[in-house]
This record gives sequence, C-alpha cells and structure tokens, in this order.
Amino acid sequence: MPRSDRLFVDGRWLTSADDRFIPVENPATEEVIARVPHGSADDVDRAVDAARRAFPGWAATPVAERARFVAALRHGLASRQEEVARTITAEMGAPTKLAMTVQSGLPLQVLSSFVDLAGSIDQTESVGNSLVLHEPVGVVAAITPWNYPLHQSIAKIAPALLAGCTVVHKPSEIAPLSACILAEVIEGIGLPAGVYNLVSGSGEVVGEALAVHPDVDMVSFTGSTRAGRRVSTLASDTVKRVALELGGKSANVILDDADLDGAVKVGLANCFMNSGQTCTAWTRMLVPASRHDEIVDTVTATAAGYTVGDPSDPRTRLGPLASRAQRERVETYLGRGVDEGARIVSGGPHADGLPDRGYYVAPTVFVDVDPDATIAQEEIFGPVLSIIRYQDEDEAVRIANNSRYGLAGAVWSADRERAIGVARRLRTGQVDINGARFNPSAPFGGYKQSGNGRELGRHGLEEFLLVKSLQLP
Repeated sequence: MPRSDRLFVDGRWLTSADDRFIPVENPATEEVIARVPHGSADDVDRAVDAARRAFPGWAATPVAERARFVAALRHGLASRQEEVARTITAEMGAPTKLAMTVQSGLPLQVLSSFVDLAGSIDQTESVGNSLVLHEPVGVVAAITPWNYPLHQSIAKIAPALLAGCTVVHKPSEIAPLSACILAEVIEGIGLPAGVYNLVSGSGEVVGEALAVHPDVDMVSFTGSTRAGRRVSTLASDTVKRVALELGGKSANVILDDADLDGAVKVGLANCFMNSGQTCTAWTRMLVPASRHDEIVDTVTATAAGYTVGDPSDPRTRLGPLASRAQRERVETYLGRGVDEGARIVSGGPHADGLPDRGYYVAPTVFVDVDPDATIAQEEIFGPVLSIIRYQDEDEAVRIANNSRYGLAGAVWSADRERAIGVARRLRTGQVDINGARFNPSAPFGGYKQSGNGRELGRHGLEEFLLVKSLQLP
C-alpha cells in the first residue's frame, strides 16, 4: 500500500491537526488494509492557504511548462500503473482487468488528451474593439468519489493544473489510496509546492470546509445528487463557481430493428461494469413489446455468464460492492423492486454462489418493471437492471426522459440515422449509438439533476478558465 498516514500540503507530508484516522477496508475480505488521516477544518485552512500562495506563480508559469508537468504526471502514473490497479482493486473491489484497463488506464488517456489541448489556453479572440482573454479560476477544491477514484481525480486535477489553477484535493474516504499514489507522483515530478495539496477526511468535515472556504474559488465535485445539493448550498454563500457531476438513471433504448445480441451483450456489460457502481450505467433497458420475450431470454442467458468473486482472480467479472453500506443499500432496492410488483429473472437477494465474505451482490435483472417504480427512478448503484417494455418510439422517448436525471444513455437501431434521431430527443448529456466507444476528449456531464458543467476535452478545460474582455482604443 502507498504511504497514507499523512496529508500532502505545500509540498510536504504533514500530520493532521486531528489525531484520528479513518480505516480503509478491502471490500472483498472485509479486512482493514490501511488508514488515512481524519482531516480537519484546520487542515483545510493550511491547504487552501498553501494553494492561495502558490497561485500567482503557477498562473504566471508559461502554458508550455505547465503542460510539461502534466505530461510528467502521465509518465509517472504510467510507470506505476500496475501498482495503481492493484491498489484500486484492494480499496474498492474492481476486478483485475477493469482495474488495469479503466481504473488505471483511462486516466492516462485523459492526461494525454489535456496535454494536446495546451495550445488552446492562450488563444485570444477579437470582438469589435475588445480583446477576449482566458485566465485561471484560482484555487480549486476537487472533491472526488470512490467508484473511479483515480480517473475522476485526473479529470479534475489535470485541466485545473493546465489552466493555471492550484488544487486542494479531497478523495473519498472509502477509496483514498490511489490519491496517495497520485500525491507521491506529483512530489516526484517536482511540481511547485502548494500547487497540489491532498487532504483526506470525511465529506462532512473536509468537504464542507472546502465548499464554504472564502479562499476557494471553485468546487469541482463528483458524487451523489444529495451531496451535490449540499455542496451547492454551502458554496452559494461565497458565490464560487461550482461544477457538479452527479447521479444517473440512464436508459438503453433498443429499437425494434436493432441487433439484439449486440444490444444485450453491450447493454449488460455497461450496466454491470464496476459491479454497477457507475454513474453512467444503462440501468433501464427499454425494449419493444413485440420483442420483449425474446430480449428477456437473451438477457437472462447472458447474465448467467457473469462470474462474481475475488476481484484479484482474472476470471472474475464482478467484484464486491465498495462497502457494507453500499451492499445494504442495493439489497434494500432489491426488496423494494419485488414489493412493487417487478419480477426477478436472474440474480436477486437470495442468489447462490456468492462468496461467504465480502460485500457481494449477484447481478440482478428485473422484468415487468413499471416506468414509475422505485427501481426505475432511483439510482441504485449496484448490478441491477430493469427491463421496461414500450409500444412505439414515442413512448420509448417518453419513458427514457421520465427521470430527474440526464447523464447518459444509448440507442440501438440497424438504421444509424433513425438512432441519431431518437438520441436527439433524449434529455441527457451523452448518448452512445450502437455501442460506440467512449471518447475521453468529448464533453462529459449531465442534464437536470445529473449536474452542471462539463468534464474532459476542451469543454472540461474551459470549466477552469475565466473570460476577460479588454476594451482597446
């Protein structure tokens, strides 16, 4: 495990002002594998002060040099990719393959994409007699989640640093260890003191202290919609910029002319990836009534192939949920689904074959799900799929948009233009057509209660820049 018993503030590893520690548990074994400081408001003050003092020098650093640091960060993380993957497997249960390809691999792609964007920061625009400039927001509080701990951190920290901002990072207390590796790499590449600071701790203490802090200029938060509302409320007193990437209840719309095998295979993989602990998961599969039974049979047969078990075993497709509390939450929703009239055709709360220890839940498929049912409306954040039938295309769109969320979605059709036409009608931030691959350079973010602002690519970089107009004679 990486060094985790200190905070990283102003270029140094420091003890917390609070002498308590938070245990980090391996969800596959229920064993404590590390501990991190229970950071305090005083620790936040120290970190924000360091970031504030470092800001003028870092903002004045040429963009090309800032880009070299981001490139060095990518090189440093690449050299420790296997260690990062093992650490994330241990701290939140991601299976080995997923940990290598997505949990530790995707952040490297994101870093590369931001290095390529460095030239766009200094670009100016002439509007009449005005010169329009871009300047860094200032001190950024990056509050990151446990489900993709390194990726979500890099998606905030890389563009913030490239833009000329300084950062105070609060990782999730459930999975903070990859952030400790990140801090070690940052220390190793010689980033100026105070430009990046790491303060571990709880959301109620560290997160809230960052949100209200008068010297924090922006909060970039990823997490639940409930927590995002709290961040917004606290940040409003100082009218700081807030970017929120929150929950989702995404619809996978399978049209009647779609390749069913492909739609089901990719749809289940998306829904169950990371044991369903993915904000963009397509957890509602909308199917034409005329092909409902055929699709249910295919889904049931495909779901049977998902091996649940030890995440360090290469044969495992689904590891445990990240914590006991998360397992209890998912189990509650399974019971609620049955109580409200849905029928389980795969998995469920009493499924056989789960390990005796660890926070495991079987991948579960519900059918006969009412579009207004709890399991069709609320984000479960576990390997749970709801199959919902529709009569025609218009009803499919109505059901897909019948959600307070709008983060992601999918449309499947043999007619590409028909699929794009349906996708345009969906009120969501991104839609995959026929299983198209994820693009780390495209803007990522939600509509409605899935948040505001965008991450990744040029749009993600612009979140950390302010626009200034110079009126010229």
